[in-house]
Amino acid sequence: MAKLRIAALTDDRSIKVTTELPATVHRDLVVYAEVLGGQTGQTIDPIKLIAPMLARFMATDRAFARLRRIRQSKSAEA
Repeated sequence: MAKLRIAALTDDRSIKVTTELPATVHRDLVVYAEVLGGQTGQTIDPIKLIAPMLARFMATDRAFARLRRIRQSKSAEA
């Protein structure tokens, strides 16, 4: 079986954000949680997947990383 990109959910301090998702995205989150739960032996709340998925997306976006470094270096110079 293929290994999922999101492995474990960390218990981290959170900020509450309210958003709307398309039904197809929610259905995919539910399926992802079921597959991950099967791999880890835990019950996974699909909503708890949103933050690690966003974090993973931003961490692997090279253009974002480059622009963030530029922005941080400019603010450090000021």
